[in-house]
Amino acid sequence: MAPTSTPQTPFGRVLTAMVTPFTADGALDLDGAQRLAAHLVDSGNDGLVLNGTTGESPTTSDAEKAQLVRAVVEAVGDRAHVVTGVGTNDTHHSVELARQAEAAGAHGLLAVTPYYSKPPQEGLYRHTVAIADATELPVMLYDIPGRSAVALSHETLVRLGEHPRIVANKDAKGDVGAAAWAIARSGLAWYSGDDILTLPLLSVGAVGVVSVVGHVVAGELRTMIDAFTAGDIAKATSIHQELLPVFSGMFRTQGVILSKAALNLQGHPAGPLRLPLISATDEEIARLKEDLAAGGVHL
Repeated sequence: MAPTSTPQTPFGRVLTAMVTPFTADGALDLDGAQRLAAHLVDSGNDGLVLNGTTGESPTTSDAEKAQLVRAVVEAVGDRAHVVTGVGTNDTHHSVELARQAEAAGAHGLLAVTPYYSKPPQEGLYRHTVAIADATELPVMLYDIPGRSAVALSHETLVRLGEHPRIVANKDAKGDVGAAAWAIARSGLAWYSGDDILTLPLLSVGAVGVVSVVGHVVAGELRTMIDAFTAGDIAKATSIHQELLPVFSGMFRTQGVILSKAALNLQGHPAGPLRLPLISATDEEIARLKEDLAAGGVHL
């Protein structure tokens, strides 16, 4: 059973988009995934997002996705919300993945805007409603035009927010002004999808973050969000500023590359990446160490 949630925070406040650990030969590391999930929850996450971009979902099979959900739910499902990515640019496939996720025990679904095909807004709406209608699980939208090529418009977000199971949005638009309008009009629980914009988005009504840097600073993110919600804006701002080197440093190349590098440096399960992604170079690792140290992360 998932932890208690509220309409305001249906998936908690601090969620990390977890990497998918692989063994040295590139196979799915389910034992490592369970150990990593437990570590992340112990570190301050009250939710994990599996099978997303940072989970290398384009290169994992449907069967591997289901196995990962089952393993993580078994490990931390009573302590954290386990949300899994099911969105693709094929509505039928996305519906199948949603049903598979429900059967595997997921607590919620992440539905990315369908990429590459560049559908019109009505197509985006129908695609997402089909996913939401496929199961009884709550759905978090994932609006990331930098990867999907199209964005969810204000009007589409408002329409989708009327669906009883579409309850949240992971916002990676990078536009705080647009978020302010959409939060005010849609009624969706808003989660930052850009670590460096978490505090600004909180100021216009967001409730939490789906993080990449939560692999290494979940506790600090928790403290920052708790301080903000308690009205201690000065403390929240101070933490945000202290974490700026981490927010920037973890994205000097593709986020999963440096997330796995950081976890490997700390001795946590992560392993290699699957092509077309490649492991961090020695130079990138050296710079990552500097960035993390500047942000107070000890390796």
